[in-house]
Amino acid sequence: MPRRAATVRKLPGKSALDVKGLEAPVEVRRHPAARRLTLRVSQTRRAVIVTVPTRCRMDEASLFVHRNIDWVRKRLGALPDLAPFVDGMELPLRGVVHRVRFLSTESTGPVVRVDVGTGGRREIVVRGRAENCPRRLRDWLYAQAKVDLDRCIAFHAGRLGLKPRRLSLRDQASRWGSCSTSGVLSFSWRLVLAPPVVLDYVAAHEVAHLAEMNHGVRFWALVRQTMPDMDKAKSWLSLHGLGLHRYGASPDDAGKGAAGIAAKCR
Repeated sequence: MPRRAATVRKLPGKSALDVKGLEAPVEVRRHPAARRLTLRVSQTRRAVIVTVPTRCRMDEASLFVHRNIDWVRKRLGALPDLAPFVDGMELPLRGVVHRVRFLSTESTGPVVRVDVGTGGRREIVVRGRAENCPRRLRDWLYAQAKVDLDRCIAFHAGRLGLKPRRLSLRDQASRWGSCSTSGVLSFSWRLVLAPPVVLDYVAAHEVAHLAEMNHGVRFWALVRQTMPDMDKAKSWLSLHGLGLHRYGASPDDAGKGAAGIAAKCR
């Protein structure tokens, strides 16, 4: 592939490649700890991220993208479109699809409520000015996720005789949950969008890590002990988990939750 097949644009802290035949943005990031080129496709936006060693040439990054352009196109084509928080959108809540309504005409009542609309369809109604409603909806979803996770964590911790230190909610796209060595359990708020069994499984998974900081036989035995139907939840995440990242996503989320390939820089 000719080296002139891509042009380079400078961006703050990174560079952008304009790759002929690829409409998605391609960002090149230099990292001092990188020992090889890595190529990632964002899950939350149609963007390609190339991480390279500090002294790696830009034309090498361009050629690396071109060598793997079929892989890039396949990954981009498999990603669902973004679904920002807007009036009239469809949003799953605990596995049930709801229609979102932004109402600026109401001045009293809860900021967010779940209603039954016309024809018996469930709705999430957000009160306030249109520009404030997406943030209010996100805050409410965080709160709902915390309620569900608090309950599930307490159940599984009690069942296994374990004690977490505290719960943290994030918008982490690379994993659904994590457990620190200090006992802090962190989760993606997006679990509240999935069927309850999925959130319950991820809670059980991270609680089990309080006893086993690995994925060995004893760890999985603990998870299955407290969550016998874990396989159902694991299967759902494998099939549908990626789609949860599109809800409420913004263009600034590029590079999060990426799948990729890597090669050494010559």
